[in-house]
Amino acid sequence: MFTRLRSDIQCILERDPAARSAFEVLTCYPGLHAVMLHRLAHWCWIHGLKWLGRFVSHLSRFFTGIEIHPGARIGERVFFDHAMGVVVGETAEIGDGCTIYQGVTLGGTSLYKGAKRHPTLGRNVVVGAGAQVLGGFEVGEGARIGSNAVVVKPVPAGATAVGNPARIIQADSDVRREQAASQMGFSAYGVTQSDDPLSQAMRGLIDNASSQEHQIALLWQAIEKLSQQQRDCVPVDAARQENFQAGKLSQMVGK
Repeated sequence: MFTRLRSDIQCILERDPAARSAFEVLTCYPGLHAVMLHRLAHWCWIHGLKWLGRFVSHLSRFFTGIEIHPGARIGERVFFDHAMGVVVGETAEIGDGCTIYQGVTLGGTSLYKGAKRHPTLGRNVVVGAGAQVLGGFEVGEGARIGSNAVVVKPVPAGATAVGNPARIIQADSDVRREQAASQMGFSAYGVTQSDDPLSQAMRGLIDNASSQEHQIALLWQAIEKLSQQQRDCVPVDAARQENFQAGKLSQMVGK
């Protein structure tokens, strides 16, 4: 029991830069309190003490603002960060090392009792604030769910789900686009790239700028080869100047 508690405290100290000491985590983190009370409620639930399990869960919801059904299964080193308004359904399963932020719902879309109605999160999944994960499917290990995403279908391991309805980002073109966007100070993470007009415009600009950078690199390679062949050839300095103002574009869209 105490070994598991120490592990839970340590995982919070590792993932939350605001946590200053184990004593602060133990006394002031409702996410930790919710996990501790859930273990008691889950023990009562699986040993046939259904009402007592629900009552402990109800008390936990009152004191922490986090509602976890006593039938839900939670692994080791799970961190509910802030987590006010989190709802975890009866048949939900949360794997080891997961991080869940405030306003998240692990809910169901079926009314059949006894069926698997709620999602299963693999190991080390991160669920952003306000995300809704609805249905009895699986979210693969290491997956990330963006803030306010609405996920209603399985998410492959290591993929990212963003938007409403959620779109899975795992294609090479999307990975390259996100890398290029990060270099220019703008990233479309957490928005629906397929439906949002602003996101579509920014995606086109990012693709165009990335393509231009590639073409310029090819041109300079050709110029260097020509200059080696003809010593009198002097490269034009104007081509070295960058005119793409990513910072100004970010200000225009309010980023």
